[in-house]
Amino acid sequence: MQRSDGCRRWPRSLEDVQLDWLNLSVTETSPASVAMHLLVLALVVASGLMLGQVRFFGARLGAAGVLFSGMVFDHIGWSLPADLLEFTGDFGLILFVFAIGLSIGPGFLNALRAQGLTLNMLAATVVLLGVLLTVAVNRFAGIEMPIAVGIFSGATTNTPSLAAAVQTLRDHPPSAEGTRRSLAQAGVSFGEEDPTEVSPTEIAKLPGLGYAISYPLGVVGIIASMLVMRILFCVDPVKETLAIQASLQSQRPSLERRNLRVTNPNLEGLMLCHLPGLSGQNGSRVVISRMLHGDNLTVPHASTAIHVGDVLLAVGTASQLDQLRIVVGEWSSIDLMEVHGEITFRWVVVTDSDRVGRSLNELQLNDQFDVQVTRVLRSEIEMPTVPQMRLGMGDQLLVVGRSDMVASVARKMGDVPKELERSDLAPLFAGIALGVLLGSVPIVLPGTTAPVKLGLAGGPLLVAIVLGSIGRIGPWIFYLPRPASHLMREIGIAIFLATVGLRGGDRFVASLVQGDGAWWLMAGAIITVVPLLIVATIGRYFLRLDYPTLVGVIAGSMTDPPALSFANEQTDSELPSISYASVVPLTMILRVLAAQGLVLTGG
Repeated sequence: MQRSDGCRRWPRSLEDVQLDWLNLSVTETSPASVAMHLLVLALVVASGLMLGQVRFFGARLGAAGVLFSGMVFDHIGWSLPADLLEFTGDFGLILFVFAIGLSIGPGFLNALRAQGLTLNMLAATVVLLGVLLTVAVNRFAGIEMPIAVGIFSGATTNTPSLAAAVQTLRDHPPSAEGTRRSLAQAGVSFGEEDPTEVSPTEIAKLPGLGYAISYPLGVVGIIASMLVMRILFCVDPVKETLAIQASLQSQRPSLERRNLRVTNPNLEGLMLCHLPGLSGQNGSRVVISRMLHGDNLTVPHASTAIHVGDVLLAVGTASQLDQLRIVVGEWSSIDLMEVHGEITFRWVVVTDSDRVGRSLNELQLNDQFDVQVTRVLRSEIEMPTVPQMRLGMGDQLLVVGRSDMVASVARKMGDVPKELERSDLAPLFAGIALGVLLGSVPIVLPGTTAPVKLGLAGGPLLVAIVLGSIGRIGPWIFYLPRPASHLMREIGIAIFLATVGLRGGDRFVASLVQGDGAWWLMAGAIITVVPLLIVATIGRYFLRLDYPTLVGVIAGSMTDPPALSFANEQTDSELPSISYASVVPLTMILRVLAAQGLVLTGG
């Protein structure tokens, strides 16, 4: 097409053509659009993480900034197809919870035994308060229960409860008048049409409307509640976490090394294994790593005879060594560490997969190699040796003996630190598959109309905790290096939050300016924030819970991985992950039952 001046006339500006191409590429689902889908996802994550580094009122949003970035992109029309959003979000969620489960697995059972009942009671209280507020919203604010239960599920970021509500509505639809009111609130007008002719499938879509509007604000509300708790309780999360870790370390007596001289004549010729005072509590024991008999420095064993005048180098806690001195005789001024001889010591790292999961008793290192293992270093925590202690990948053993024997032990245990940088993906994805299967198994509980499922958040989390605590099954080692675990978590939660934002940005903004959406948002905010602040106050002032444990319970009571990620960032530790995992299974079941109960009693 030519203009009158003879020049070619463009139908639109070059910028318009470029924008049309971008919009077409983003919304279509052809193979050629894959690059644009990846571009949008990458831009959302990158811009969101940059936003998360900005401080607001002294705190940073961290990965939660990706949620807001996704909502902005969705509002301006840059989103992804619904099926792609669902797959990508679920995959990111699985990566996050599985990495969390593997990292906390080894210490999870001890934490559950210590505070499990208290923490689960707090989480159950959060669920109960949310149910009561949902009933109040239905009774006093006039929001119909099919929509209110969706707001309840979204405000508490719990998708399984939404699925349970939808299924229950299909099986038990509301009355004709209730159907008319519910659909009218959703913007559907009947005129003279009979609402009883509306299919149960259409009615079952109502909870999804409330869920879609309240979910983004639910994620934000939980994080905002943590910030309010931080101000309300005058807490510096990092300082309190460091104080807790120091307290835990002080409760775990450190190991000491002392020299004793045998002066008790009753011990003459006694085999070392029969020496009183070597065994301690919980199977711990004092280790005799060196013995000086005359001028001969050796590594003693269970069958070694001791004599009056011998000097023993003992490793144990201060109280254990004091008790042993009473039995043996007296402290010695001779330091066997300074005595020259063939005896040396070395830290050996467990990197051989064949040794992982086996106990010190099974390995028989002392007898096989003429050495003593005096202590074990695991996750930067020094522990006394216990015969029943099962070794994990990356454990460090302090081995005492002749240099050639210590070298033999090192070869047997692997002692190749570079191996710890490798990740075996086969056990990882096998565990994820098992977690997905577990999360998909319907659990029928008495009195319920729909089965309970742990879902893609609960199933992989529980499987990862179990596998992390076991450490090994056959040839498979369930171990992730710390950098790999951190990267897996960060990528997973960023992708998940990006899809949440891309899925709800347009509805979120529209709900603020039209219809009853503003009231739904307000109701969702109340259901999100009020129970959390009430329970947090009870936990802090009446139960004296520390802040990391408390925010873990808060995140777990909402089954909200983004909130857990924010809690871990706030405290710069994984302490919140332990309390989170402690309450998630019960919370998941209670929220599903609560959603079903709300539909049945309020429909």
